Amino acid sequence: MARISAGLDKDGALVNLGVAIRARRKALHLSQEALSDAAEIDRSHMGKIERGERNVTFLNIVKIASALGCKASELLVDSNL
Repeated sequence: MARISAGLDKDGALVNLGVAIRARRKALHLSQEALSDAAEIDRSHMGKIERGERNVTFLNIVKIASALGCKASELLVDSNL
């Protein structure tokens, strides 16, 4: 079940960010579990981030970007944000 914050995402920013994270992860041939381990984020939480169901904190965006070998700003650009 999606949290209320995702329901308020009228512009689709959370979904777009999740799509960008998933695309980079797949391009690197990483499993969701491998990415979540590298970013030190619970795997189920990572899945919800990728589906746009969680309002991601800035620090988690930075951790995810680092695990993907890119800058947080690159993820935001990929998300059209």
